[in-house]
Amino acid sequence: MIAILNMVYNILVQVLDIYSILLIIYILMSWVPASRETKFGQLLGKIAEPYLGFFRKFIPPLGMIDLSPIVAIFVLQYLIRRGIYEVYKLIYISLM
Repeated sequence: MIAILNMVYNILVQVLDIYSILLIIYILMSWVPASRETKFGQLLGKIAEPYLGFFRKFIPPLGMIDLSPIVAIFVLQYLIRRGIYEVYKLIYISLM
């Protein structure tokens, strides 16, 4: 049972890492606006915009600089990952 728990935890962490990389690619694509019009750019937009849009509601841009993606990646990498680890730890302890 613990092996399955470890496997699920590792998969979730890898999914978070992949999603973070996709977010960074999408953010960097804003430097070349035509790249967002490609099929790949549109697909990334469908994947990234719902998550980034949540943060854009609360964090207004400072002039031409949008800080919401930085906060979004921070939340994804540190707070959500930490939450997954804490749940993993609670389940692991209860199985021991």
